Amino acid sequence: MTIFSNKKIKRISIGGLLLLSGSISYAQVLDFVKSKDGYHVNIEINNSSYLQSPSEGLWSISTKWENDWTTGWQHAQASVMEDHGNWTILKGRLSLPKGDWYLQDSYRQEEGRIKCIRRYEWKGGETLDSVTLSIRWKVTTENVQTFLPGILFYGNPSGEKNGARKIPVFHGISGEKAIFEEHRFPMPFASMEWKDNQNYKGAALHTIPSLVVGGNNEDQWWSLGIEAYDNDSELLLLTGPIAYNNRLSVAKALQKKEMPYKDAFVKIAPGTVIEKIFYLEAYDVMEKGAGFQTPLYTSIDIFKPFYVEDLPTYDEILEAKYRFTKSRYMETKDYAGFNMFPSSITPQIVMGWAGQSEAPVYALQVLHKRFKDDAIWGMVQKSMNHISTSNFGNNGFNVNYNTLTKIWTSTDPVSQGQAMNSIALAIRIGRKKNEIETATWEKFLVKACDIHSKRILDDDWNPINTAEAFYISPLLLAHKLFKNKNYEQAALKMVEYYGKRHLDMTEPYWGGTLDATCEDKEGAWGAFQGFLAAFEHTKNPTYLKWAKHACDVTLSYTVVWDIPLPAGRLANHNFKTRGWTGVSAQNQHLDVYGVLIAPSIYKLGIYIENESLKKLAVVMYRSCGQLIDPLGSQGEQIQQTNFAQHGDMSDIFKLRGGYSEGWTVYWLTAHFLHAAAQFEEMGIKL
Repeated sequence: MTIFSNKKIKRISIGGLLLLSGSISYAQVLDFVKSKDGYHVNIEINNSSYLQSPSEGLWSISTKWENDWTTGWQHAQASVMEDHGNWTILKGRLSLPKGDWYLQDSYRQEEGRIKCIRRYEWKGGETLDSVTLSIRWKVTTENVQTFLPGILFYGNPSGEKNGARKIPVFHGISGEKAIFEEHRFPMPFASMEWKDNQNYKGAALHTIPSLVVGGNNEDQWWSLGIEAYDNDSELLLLTGPIAYNNRLSVAKALQKKEMPYKDAFVKIAPGTVIEKIFYLEAYDVMEKGAGFQTPLYTSIDIFKPFYVEDLPTYDEILEAKYRFTKSRYMETKDYAGFNMFPSSITPQIVMGWAGQSEAPVYALQVLHKRFKDDAIWGMVQKSMNHISTSNFGNNGFNVNYNTLTKIWTSTDPVSQGQAMNSIALAIRIGRKKNEIETATWEKFLVKACDIHSKRILDDDWNPINTAEAFYISPLLLAHKLFKNKNYEQAALKMVEYYGKRHLDMTEPYWGGTLDATCEDKEGAWGAFQGFLAAFEHTKNPTYLKWAKHACDVTLSYTVVWDIPLPAGRLANHNFKTRGWTGVSAQNQHLDVYGVLIAPSIYKLGIYIENESLKKLAVVMYRSCGQLIDPLGSQGEQIQQTNFAQHGDMSDIFKLRGGYSEGWTVYWLTAHFLHAAAQFEEMGIKL
């Protein structure tokens, strides 16, 4: 039900298109409605309201700060409307005891979305203290599902169920807030999805992130999120206050707990002018769980994070990473392989996450022509021969070889699946090389595939999370190598299972990392890799659609803007955040994992004819080459927001801008080589 009943005096139509979730077009209509108290703004589709300005006022300003939150709210409606070219401008004034706020919104259609520049001008004679400015847009419905990229995935139900360490959750209960610093968002938008009769709808608020004017705290930014009420929910921007999990003024700062983020109000001096740019969009959603996809591509289009000229070159990256790979190679009479750790830690050969000791066995064969180093053949043959000595149990093979004890231990589906995928690729290439003998490798992979396909095809197979999706791709590769139908059947059984389990986002993809039990990028990536492999294997367009859905969740962790950083190591290097990826709802630093995903994103861009995906994939690879030191190494954790796992964590304002480089596990190098080999096989030049 719309809150406006008076005559509509202006309508602006804004077209749009839902991508790969059905070829259905829609037209947003921006209505400016005159009533007794002023102009209201409403966004409709097919005469149905999706987004509205609040009934109490288009503009809302908090004038006090009490009990760790804003209070003393004052509201104003627009009293004047003007047209200037393709802009529609609303003006109003809010009178306070100390003077007047002059307020203005400027709206225009921009490529299927609504752009707004909101202007606040304080013309009082004194400085205002404890002020909070806001931008608020309402959805008049209950039970909305929320999507905050990198932070909140349809409420984070798995993280909540599994007791993940203080991750954000959201149920849409009246009074609940999920509001976070803008620099915490890889893609800075907040979106909602809801059901209306038998149809699904969506709306999103996009922001151009910025520091606030007059911030009471150091490095205080605007904040973005959602708040639930009895009969509606609100997308909103504030000048600093943050809250989540029914805690006010706290930040998701550490793995196991939050930290206080107090007194995030602003102080406004006479004559101050503040402008904030944001975008609104409303859209139809073809099916449950797809409501985040439209604003995701809008965010990519807004920021266009495709520039690469200020990033390391492909050749520079590969030269450094190959040099570092050789420094991690170990060979004795008892073993050969690539060390997961620096020399200060007991040497270990670890398959999959996070050692990736098997990855060079594939990558170096493909890249031999580039490096022109015949030492590659010995490293490849001997390291894979040693990996093939790992022992098996009912759940597959062990992945960790300790060079002191000379014993293989530990196993998990993520590491096994990743290792099997690289081994299958290595066999495919090695069969064509005179320098390589693959028989031992093939025997090992067949045994692994036999164990897992039998287990998966059993009626009792019931995986805990999305981690086992990492078996899909290697089983399909093994089917081509060994012509075993069981491998294909097991892989496609998993595809159908995970499609049914995750596509409606009642249970978002999760469980792909070893140190978190919540919604994460790696879980989504495992499903994306598997669905894409299934499409390539069967040419079934349904699997391509599923691959895009899982890809889009994976992409939502990808930073599409360059986050300005405070003084510190990252700022010293003029570090660019675009193309880097967040980790999970729990661990909210950035890492170079996106480089591994880049070839598949490029492939998807080819399949669905999306140039933005192809260009973004190149940026993801090149950008992750930043911070490589003269040894060819780089650290694992980039602190772009108020979150840290290492260093001085005593003060919330000491976290952002930090860089943890002590944990130089080998995956940081292996993924660059692995992805480069895939690009080379695809014939793509970066």
